[in-house]
Amino acid sequence: MLDFLPAPLKGTLAALLILCNTLVLFPVLLVFALLKLVLPITSVRKGCTVVLSNIAWVWIGFNNLLVDLLHKVDWDVRGVENLSREHWYFVTCNHQSWADIPAIQYVLNSRIPLLKFFLKKQLIWVPLLGVAWWALDFPFMHRHTKEQLAKRPELKGKDVAATQAACEKFRYTPVTIFNFMEGTRFTPEKHNRQNSPYKHLLKPRAGGTAFVLGAMGEMIHTMLDVTIVYPDGRAGFWDYLCGRIRRIIIDVRTREIPGEFLGMDYENNRETRVAFQRWVSEIWAEKDARIEALKAAPTPGPGR
Repeated sequence: MLDFLPAPLKGTLAALLILCNTLVLFPVLLVFALLKLVLPITSVRKGCTVVLSNIAWVWIGFNNLLVDLLHKVDWDVRGVENLSREHWYFVTCNHQSWADIPAIQYVLNSRIPLLKFFLKKQLIWVPLLGVAWWALDFPFMHRHTKEQLAKRPELKGKDVAATQAACEKFRYTPVTIFNFMEGTRFTPEKHNRQNSPYKHLLKPRAGGTAFVLGAMGEMIHTMLDVTIVYPDGRAGFWDYLCGRIRRIIIDVRTREIPGEFLGMDYENNRETRVAFQRWVSEIWAEKDARIEALKAAPTPGPGR
C-alpha cells in the first residue's frame, strides 16, 4: 500500500513502528511474567503462559502487518498447508541473513506453536529479557565445558538430564524449537574457510541439534525442514525493513524424526552419533540441491 515511499523512509518508519509495538506490549508481557514468577500455582502459571504466548503472537502479527502495509513482497511459500498449532515441531533452516527470522515468522506465525530457541543458562540474568524468555518458556541449556568435565567426570550427562527436567513442561503443551544447524550466517568467506562440500550451505553442526532432540526425549517427532531463498541475492535486515527484498521463497518439508534419535545419547553412543550425522548430511545434501533448483527456476506463488 505504501510501497511507493522511498526505501530509507520505509525502513525508518518500520523500525519506529516495531519499537512502538515493543514499548506497548513489553510492559504487559512483564506484568504477566512477574505474576507467573511470584504465584507458583499451576493453574495460574498455565493461564499466564497462554496470555504470554498470545502477546508474542500479536507482536509478531503486527510486525507482519507492517510488511504487508509498507512493502510489496512476492512470497512464494510451499508446504505449510497441513501445519498445526496443536503439534510439536523441531524447525531448522539454512541461514542466509538477519532477515531469515522475520521472514520465517511471517510465514509460520499462528500456523505452529511459537518459535523458541534453546538459550544458555546464564542468559536468564539478562535484565528484562531474561524474565521474558523464562515467562515464554524458552528452554535454558545446562552445558558443561570440556574443561569442567575433565576436572569433574561425574558431571558427564548431567547437563542433558538437567535440561530434560526443564523441558518436562512441554510434555503436555505443544512447542516449536528452532535451531539454525549451520550455527552462523552463510558467507562466501566462511564457505571457503570450511571447505564445505555443499554449494549453497555451510556444514551442519549436528551436535546442537542432537542435544535438543536428546533433551526433548520423545516429545518431538516431527522436523520442519525449512529452505529459504532470496532469488535477487542475499540481503540484510535493514534491506528487509526498507522493502528492498522483493521476492522470498520459503519451502517447508515435513520430516518424521527417526525413533532412534529421540532422547538419544549423542555424546556417549558412537553408533547413534554416526547414524545421526549421516542422516543430517543426507538432509543437507537434499537441501543444497533444492536451493540450486529454486535459484535456477523459481516459480512465483500466490503468497501466504
